[in-house]
Amino acid sequence: MTTMAPLFIDWQPSVEAFSIGFLSIRWYSLLWCLGFIVTYLIVQRLYKQQKIEDEKFDPLFFYCFLGVLIGARLGHCLFYEPQYYLTSVTGFIEMLLPARLMPDGSWRLTGYEGLASHGGTIGLMIGMVLYCRKTKVKPWVVMDNVAISVPSMACLIRLGNLMNSEIVGKTTDVPWAFIFHSHESLIDGIAVPRHPAQLYEALAYLVIFVCGVIIYRHWHKTQAMAPQSPIAVGTGFYFGFCLATIFTFRFFVEFLKKEQVDFEQSMPLDMGQLLSVPFVLLGIWCMWNAKKKQGK
Repeated sequence: MTTMAPLFIDWQPSVEAFSIGFLSIRWYSLLWCLGFIVTYLIVQRLYKQQKIEDEKFDPLFFYCFLGVLIGARLGHCLFYEPQYYLTSVTGFIEMLLPARLMPDGSWRLTGYEGLASHGGTIGLMIGMVLYCRKTKVKPWVVMDNVAISVPSMACLIRLGNLMNSEIVGKTTDVPWAFIFHSHESLIDGIAVPRHPAQLYEALAYLVIFVCGVIIYRHWHKTQAMAPQSPIAVGTGFYFGFCLATIFTFRFFVEFLKKEQVDFEQSMPLDMGQLLSVPFVLLGIWCMWNAKKKQGK
C-alpha cells in the first residue's frame, strides 16, 4: 500500500510587480499603497454619509500616511533591531532613510526594509490626534471612521508580506503549507513547508473588516430610532473593536510564526505578542466605555 505525498504549495513569486525603466515597483510597495487608497476612499465615503465637511477630510490622508509610515519604521527599528539601528551612525542613518549604506561608502536605494504594525498603529493614533487638533473634528469620530476601514489595509499589507515571502510561519505538514524560498525560511539551506501565517492574517483582517462594515451599516440605518446606540460612530466602539479583534488574532497567530529576530527564541512570548496585549486591553476598554456612555 502506498501513500500519497502531501501537495504543498511551492511559493516563489517575483517580488517585483512591474518596472518602468530603471524604476522597479515591488508587490509589497504596491499593496501597501493600494491599502492606503482603499482606506482613503472608504473614510471619504463615511465622512460624506455623516455630513462632515470636505475641507476637514482633505488633511486626514496626509496625517495618517506620515503617522503610519514613521511609526511603522521606528517601531521595527526600536522593537526588533535596536542593537543595529541605535549603536552606530550607519544604523541610525538607515533607520531614517530608505537606503542601505555599503562598505565601500556608496549607497543603494532599498526602500524601508522593516515596518512593524504595532509601531504603525501608534503612529496612526498620533497622526489622528494631530489631525483632530488641526481640524477640530471630534477625536472619537475620526478614530471610529478610520478604524472601520483600517482592517482592509492590514489585509493588503499582509498579502504584500506573502508576495515577499517574509514573516513566514513555523514548519508544518498541513496540506495547505507553503514552501517559501526566502532566506529566513530555509533550514540548512533547504526550503521546507511552513504555515502561510501572512495569509492567515490577511483572511482574518478581511473578516474583521466585513464585520465592522456590517455593524456600521446596521447603526447607520437605525440611528434615527436609536440615537444613543453604543455602536454609534463617535463612541469609540469601532476603534476598540478594531484594536481588540486585530491584535487578539495577532497574539494567537504568533504561535504559528517563525521568530523574526534571534532574541525571541528565549522568550515565552515573542515581541509581537507582548506588544499586542496593551492594544487588546485598550480595545476592550474602548468598547466597554462606549456601552457605558451610551447605555444598554
